[in-house]
Amino acid sequence: MAVTRGLAPAPQPDAGGEAASAAERAAAFVARETAVACPPFVPEVKLHLATEVTPLWHATEAALARAGVPPPYWAFAWAGGQALARYLLDRPAAVSGKRVLDLASGGGVVAIAAALAGAARVSAADIDPFAAAALRLNAALNGVTVDVITEDLTASAATPAWDVIVAGDVCYERAMVDRVLPWLRREAARATAVIVGDPGRAYCPSEAVEELARYLVPTSLDLEGREQRETRVLRLLPHPAGREEGQPGR
Repeated sequence: MAVTRGLAPAPQPDAGGEAASAAERAAAFVARETAVACPPFVPEVKLHLATEVTPLWHATEAALARAGVPPPYWAFAWAGGQALARYLLDRPAAVSGKRVLDLASGGGVVAIAAALAGAARVSAADIDPFAAAALRLNAALNGVTVDVITEDLTASAATPAWDVIVAGDVCYERAMVDRVLPWLRREAARATAVIVGDPGRAYCPSEAVEELARYLVPTSLDLEGREQRETRVLRLLPHPAGREEGQPGR
């Protein structure tokens, strides 16, 4: 798997503020710049994926921000997401008949796997408009229904009720973890099952987790610098006595 051929500027509403038109342009971009393929570890799922590496991916975050182009995380089936999707397909009881949220869903491999495993309802949240477009296209490719959420749920005071929250590969940078992990811990404290996939990212928590499975997931040498990653599927537990992330133990 590799990085997309090139990225156009993020779609903007026309002067009339027609959001639907922006969404249509994002969908056209995703369809044009990707090819339909199956991730190597989850061949049951079809996705719009990037097909080749370009210098744009290796640009700095600052350069990407100046160009108004979000990094194309949605265009790859990352190891954490593939492992988590594999876990759900092999153990459908984890989500069958349940309401599932896939947080930071990207292209939606985990959300689609949850739907294929028999979840009663699947929601997928990602604030990137390109990811939202890819999610809708990928759900249609696989003949499943996924509710796409584009708001930042971690900043929302109201939290709908989910039975299971899944998140593949969200511990890759400190800013992301600082925002997402406390929210996931709070949801775990509500008795919601929170399951994450982690391919050894630096910021994955080492405490208050339960390992559910471990896989060797094929990866792209261009993308990850190696041909496979040992990847764990973890259940995230609430901190004891309400202790927040990063606070020292007693």
